[in-house]
Parts: sequence; structure tokens; C-alpha cells
Amino acid sequence: MSMISLDIIQTISLSVLVLLLGRSLVKKIHFLEKYSIPAPVVGGLIFALLALVLKQGNILEFEFDTTLQNVAMTMFFTSVGFSASFSVLKKGGIKVIIFLVAAVGLIILQNILGVSLAVLLGQNSLLGLATGSVPMTGGHGTAGAFGPLIAEAGVKGADTIAIAAATFGLVAGGLLGGPTANRLIRKYHLSPTKDPKNTVKNELIDETATTEEKRLIPGNFSTATFELLIAMGIGTIFSSIIQGWKITLPSYIGAMLAGAIIRNISDSTKKYDVPMTEIDILGGISLSLFLAMALMTLKLWELADLAIPMIVMLLGQVALVFLYTNFITFRMLGKDYDAAVLAAGHCGFGLGATPNGVANMEAVTANYGPSPTAFFVLPLVGAMFIDFCNSFIIVFFMNIL
Repeated sequence: MSMISLDIIQTISLSVLVLLLGRSLVKKIHFLEKYSIPAPVVGGLIFALLALVLKQGNILEFEFDTTLQNVAMTMFFTSVGFSASFSVLKKGGIKVIIFLVAAVGLIILQNILGVSLAVLLGQNSLLGLATGSVPMTGGHGTAGAFGPLIAEAGVKGADTIAIAAATFGLVAGGLLGGPTANRLIRKYHLSPTKDPKNTVKNELIDETATTEEKRLIPGNFSTATFELLIAMGIGTIFSSIIQGWKITLPSYIGAMLAGAIIRNISDSTKKYDVPMTEIDILGGISLSLFLAMALMTLKLWELADLAIPMIVMLLGQVALVFLYTNFITFRMLGKDYDAAVLAAGHCGFGLGATPNGVANMEAVTANYGPSPTAFFVLPLVGAMFIDFCNSFIIVFFMNIL
């Protein structure tokens, strides 16, 4: 069988082509667009399937230099660290804090369920994390980061399983949200509130608005790049210190912590600016490149022996999210219309990604009426805090198993 080896430049170049292929297909195929399947996931999986066919046919195998994959991953999660502003969390009000607590509770239960099912099915307990909050609440970014770490800990194919589970979660979360909200709204006869106070404060719109809604300042891109790189450098020191305590953690944790510290010092002292719009853009680019490389280098042939256990564990996660959003999220948030809309959002959010959760809420409010509170709370928690919390919970589980 022939072998093609790609160097660092060729690998990143191919990942861009894979990403562009995915973008083109997402625009053309309604199903992919409807369920918010990320473009790098689409393109990367197509390439991974091609690599599987070529390898199984004993025709060709690829070898990649994935050095820049780790750089892109670290830069993305550093941008996540910068988004963890505690002053914004306090401004967001009690519902933001309650939803964050509810989301953290789901993360813990996802990992407990995943580990328990893995043990019951006679698998390595760490496999449960690869189908728990790593791909579910974490999505493809966290799956791509922690999957290889779980594989290194002894679970063959964990990186592939985590990515496959994240893709399954995106579709399942999109399908589950609408029925969940419909059930709650009809059962409790809920309707949108007419309270004039049910609006989003102006100072918080800037924190949750999409990139398109914000004015870009060209000079801020250099500042954003330098701050990200400084945080990444400081993060290596943090990571070395933490690893000296014999704690297993992904390489980006230190950088994420450094980013959070730099952001919150800026918030409290006002001595320097943190251009979050530009940091978010750079983080998004890094995530796309990271995912494209992570997906196109998947070894799909490693899934064969774990197919049945993985299916059982994923169905268990769907059942958990349905029960949790109906009986925990909805009740914690007050059992009103906003709570029902957020329960639908939490289905997409807890099984896939924040955009999935928002898409669920848009579908519900198109039928039943607006919910400004829900559209403020979920993106704020999803964009600024949940990845931060999820990473540390996963590290905790990895170190006790």
C-alpha cells in the first residue's frame, strides 16, 4: 500500500480545502444547514471517509504533520478564556446564573451516565467521557481537544468516537428541542409575557451580539492577536505548574486560564482594552482550521469494535437530556414561557452547540411568540462560560477515573 506524507504546510493547506468543500456543501444541502452541521465537520468527514475507503482497499494511506492543529486548538480555547468575564455574568442577572448552574448540572450527569454505561457494557470507563459532556455539551471543539487525550489514556479510537458522538448530538439536539417546548407550553398553557421589563439591557447587547452586528476596527486585530499569543505563552507556564501536581489536562487549559485572567484584569482596572470582537473572529478561524484538521485525520476504521456500545451510550445521553430539560431546566428557570423556550434551547445546547440551541428557540418562538430573555440567557452562557466550566469538569473526571 502506498503512503502519502504531508508536511506542516501541506497539511494546513489541505485543511483549508476541506473546510471550503464543507462550506459549499452546507450551503447547497438543506439538511446540513437546518441542523447547523459545521462546515469543517462536513468536509473533514468526507475526506475521512475517502481515507477509509482507500485504506480498506489497500490502495493508499495518508500521514499528516498536525503541529498546527494543536496551535489552532490552543488559540481557539484561549479566545474562550477571554470570553469568561465575571462582570458580564453579574450584569446578566439571576436567570443567567441559574441557567449556568443548570448547564453545569447536566455536564456532571452526562459524565456520570457515560461512565456508568461504559462500565455496564464492559468498556473502559474513560470511553464514557468520549460520549458524555466532551462531545455533548462540549461539541466538536471539545471533542477534538479531549478525544486524543482519552485515546492516549488507553481508549483506542476515542478521538474518532468523540467526533462521531458530537455529530450525532448536533442532529439529535435539533430534533429534540421543538417537541420538548411544545409539550411544556401545551401542558402548562404558557404564553409569552407582556411584562415591559422583559427586555435585554443595552450594555449587555454588545456582549452577545453577533460579529456582523459589531463594528470591526482593523487596528484591533493586531492587539487581539498579540493578546492571544501572550496568553498562550503564559498558559504554557500555568500548564507546566498544574502538570507538576500530577493532574492530567489538555495543553490549552493554562492558556484558557491566562486569557480569563487578562480579560478580568482589563474589566476591573480599565488599564488596557481587550478587543473581544476581533478575538472572537480569530478564535472562530482557529476553530474552523482545528476542526478541519481533526476531522480529516480521523481513523474511522477504529470505530468497528465499539459501534454497539457507542450507540447505546448515545441513546442514553439523548434520554438524559430530554428528562433533564423537562424536569430540571424548566423547573429551575421558573416554569414559565421563557423557561420552556430555554428548555428547547438547552436540548440543542446540551447535545450539540449554542447555534443549535438558538435555532431550536427560533423555531419555538416563530410559532408561539417572542422570548427576549431566552435569547439573551442562552447565548451568553454558551459563548462565555460553559466551555470554561466543562473543561475543568472533564479534567476532574479524567483524574479520578
